Amino acid sequence: MELIQLGHGSGGRLMHDLIREHFAPVLNIEQLNDSAVLAHGPAGRIAITTDSYVVSPLFFPGGDIGRLAVCGTVNDLSVSGALPLYMTAGFIIEEGFSMKDLKTVLSSMRAASDEAGVRIVAGDTKVVDRGKADGLFINTAGFGVLGDGVDLSPLQVRPGDRVVLSGSIGNHGVAVMAERNGISFDPPLLSDVAPLNGLTKRMLGAAKTLRMMRDPTRGGLATTLKEIAVDSGFGIMVQEAAVMVRPGVRGACELLGLDPLYIANEGILVAVVGPGDAAQLVAEMRETAAGADSAVIGEVVEVPGRTVLLKTAVGGIRIVDMLSGDQLPRIC
Repeated sequence: MELIQLGHGSGGRLMHDLIREHFAPVLNIEQLNDSAVLAHGPAGRIAITTDSYVVSPLFFPGGDIGRLAVCGTVNDLSVSGALPLYMTAGFIIEEGFSMKDLKTVLSSMRAASDEAGVRIVAGDTKVVDRGKADGLFINTAGFGVLGDGVDLSPLQVRPGDRVVLSGSIGNHGVAVMAERNGISFDPPLLSDVAPLNGLTKRMLGAAKTLRMMRDPTRGGLATTLKEIAVDSGFGIMVQEAAVMVRPGVRGACELLGLDPLYIANEGILVAVVGPGDAAQLVAEMRETAAGADSAVIGEVVEVPGRTVLLKTAVGGIRIVDMLSGDQLPRIC
C-alpha cells in the first residue's frame, strides 16, 4: 500500500508528482502557480492563494510563524502580479500552548500585515488534543487584484530572456535549522522573511517585458528554476558566481553537507525579463530595501529544453534538478 511520506510536502519532486498525479486531476485544478488568477466580471481579475504554515520551531531569528504566514501569503499574490489586499487566517492550536506565545504570534501577524498594507478580515480557531498539532499551525487565504495588461506566466518566457534574483539565498532555511539545532552564528544569521509587494509593484512598472516572477520557498532556488524550465519548455543557464550566498549560510552548508540552492527562502524572488529590459529592471529593484542585492544570474536557452544548467565558479557545467525529498523538512 502506497503511503504519504514527509517528502511529499517538501517542495521537491515527490510533492510535485503528488500534486500533478492526484490533487490536480481529481479536484480539476488547472493553475498550478503560486496564485490562481480569475476573471471576475466588470471588477476585472482577482488572484487567490492559500497556504499552511507548520514551521518548527515557531520562533526563529528574524521572525516567527505569524510573520511567516502573512509574508508568505502576500508574496504568493505579489509574484503573480497582483496587489495583495485581504487575508484570512485559520489557527489549529494544541492544548497547553502558551497564551503568551499566542499573543506574540498574533502581534507579529498584525505588524506584518500593517507593513504589507494588507487586512486580515476573517479567521477560524480550532484547539486539538495535546500532541496533535506541534504547538500551532496556521492556514491562510489571500486575495488581490491585477492591473490591466498584467499577464505573468512561464508560457511568456523566451530564449534570450534574463533570469534575475532579488537577493541572497538560503537565509531563512539556515536560520530555522540553526535555531532548531541550537547552532549560533556571529554575527547572527537572520531569516529573510519579508513582504515583497512593494518590490513587485516597482518591477511591474519598470519593465514591459517582465515575463514572470516566483518566490523560491520550499525546494529553494534550484527547484523554482527547474519549475520555470519545465513549464516554459526551455532551458536555463545559471552563473554560479552571480548567485549571492552569505558567508554564514555558505559556512553552515559546508559544515552540514547541504546545498544552498535547495534551501528555503522567504524574502527573495526570481524573475524572468526580456534582455533589453534586464539592466533597467535590476537598477529599479536595487532602489528598494527588498531588492538591494538584485542581480542577473542567468539566461533562458532553447536547448537543452526543460533543463537547468549551472556554470560553476571553476568553469564546469552541472545539471540542477529537483530533489526527491527535502534537505530541511518543516521550514515553511
